[in-house]
Amino acid sequence: MEKLYTGKTKDVYALKNGNVLLKFKDDCTGKDGKFDPGENSVGLTIEGIGRENLKTSVYYFEMLKKAGVKTHYISADVENATMEVLPAKVFGHGLEVICRLVATGSFVRRYGEYIADGTKIEGGYVETTFKDDAKGDPLVTKDGLEVLGVMTGEMYDSMKAQTLAITKIVAEDLARKGLELYDIKFEFGYSKDGEVILIDEIASGNMRVYKDGRIVDPMDLTKMILA
Repeated sequence: MEKLYTGKTKDVYALKNGNVLLKFKDDCTGKDGKFDPGENSVGLTIEGIGRENLKTSVYYFEMLKKAGVKTHYISADVENATMEVLPAKVFGHGLEVICRLVATGSFVRRYGEYIADGTKIEGGYVETTFKDDAKGDPLVTKDGLEVLGVMTGEMYDSMKAQTLAITKIVAEDLARKGLELYDIKFEFGYSKDGEVILIDEIASGNMRVYKDGRIVDPMDLTKMILA
């Protein structure tokens, strides 16, 4: 297999059948040894988290398939921590999409003068950032993405609508388990025919979830999701 890309939390390989293989790693985003999905760099390694993230991804990708939501997901080999997916191009040099249901983390660090930590955001708030560690993953608006030629306005609208719909599905599933989703991070790409689809993962390491007022560790979260 040809390695196409080495990422923060997974490696990407080209398969002979034209699809792509994602190899999940045990690295997590965070700072000072503490897990934080809002951070833009790897801050710690948790043994086994790659496989656990894959389990969560498979669980939610299968759920989205049943709901009629198209993604890049094809199949997975949990034992080897790999997932086969459809090929898709990323937007620009990489774009992250965050949906926030509760104000916390970097959102409050930016806007704490206007909103208190823990404030619920009715309907959800979607923001996009470039994947650029050196610049601290800068925020970018819909207009900015259009001006820079990263995506069209129609693509952005599709991405935002899908983000809100997928977040709602995940949040409702977590709520049934007594868990509250604060925020979640996605990546989208586009297929050869220009269709915007969810790519990458839906992992416990990419969402901030609370139970009884306390954040849930990613490893523990996977167990709660799959219980």
